[in-house]
Amino acid sequence: MFATTWLSLMPSELSIIFAGTPEFSVPALEALVASRHRVVAVYTQPDRPAGRGQQVAMSAVKQCALKHEIPVEQPQTLKDPAAVAQLAQYRADLMVVVAYGLLLPKSVLDTPRLGCVNIHASLLPRWRGAAPIQRALQTGDRESGVTIMQMDVGLDTGPMLLERVTPIAARETGGSLHDRLSSLGAEAVLEAIDAIASGTATPRDQPKEGATYAAKIRKEEALIDWSRSAVEIDRLVRAFNPWPIAETRWNGQQLRIWDAVPLDKKSSATPGTVIATSNDGIDVATGDGTLQLTRVQAAGRKAMAAADFLRAHRPEGAVLGS
Repeated sequence: MFATTWLSLMPSELSIIFAGTPEFSVPALEALVASRHRVVAVYTQPDRPAGRGQQVAMSAVKQCALKHEIPVEQPQTLKDPAAVAQLAQYRADLMVVVAYGLLLPKSVLDTPRLGCVNIHASLLPRWRGAAPIQRALQTGDRESGVTIMQMDVGLDTGPMLLERVTPIAARETGGSLHDRLSSLGAEAVLEAIDAIASGTATPRDQPKEGATYAAKIRKEEALIDWSRSAVEIDRLVRAFNPWPIAETRWNGQQLRIWDAVPLDKKSSATPGTVIATSNDGIDVATGDGTLQLTRVQAAGRKAMAAADFLRAHRPEGAVLGS
């Protein structure tokens, strides 16, 4: 259906509804605003309490939309017929969705003249779902990227319009990969939309093999299991930086691990045992190898280099996690 529509004569300028919520979505919105296409409305999650003070805050996308004086809609759900009717009033050609956070029912998918496209932060069908960036790092994937996808009623199952691949660096974190894919997605979606507008877009079905699911991150996953290998724990630390941050227990209190590096150093000590300390960091035995903690955060304190932490604390011989 979509291929037939896109192959017909199209105007060079499309009217677009943008749907997104977190900081990841902002570069794509900025790119669309700067393009020849018109963003007629922005949909984003309702304002919610955030931060330590739990003050009600606007989403990053809402702040961007208001800066550009674009109408903002914040429905609690898009399953309400009234919300669908409101969306239809914008008479958009296309809806661009980037980490919006609400399910789009078929009634919404069918409302824009050309349907809805999504920027997904993985190379589909690998890592469908909510946390593709963190799961790719946790698993040790060597590459990632973005997929521009025509949305259907499935979970990230629609036809692909365009892919952009990027290698995952050896010391990549969730934060650094997030920022790179956010920018890459903004560039890619413009290319895909221009192809749609010119009638040259060619949707491709996703491969039937290789589908994996990136489950939403749960805070309890951040607790380090020291019986795992140093390489696996290092991946966890990097994947969960800057959220939710890997953590362990020391003297009965939380100790968050912001940065670490696996060492080529075997140890027969009980996993979790601090076997050495130095200006370079805190060496901890694991189920296979040694992990050097280089940036940590004690309960109630700011994150700091391990060398600074060691000026006030003596963890040698302690068993972390207990």
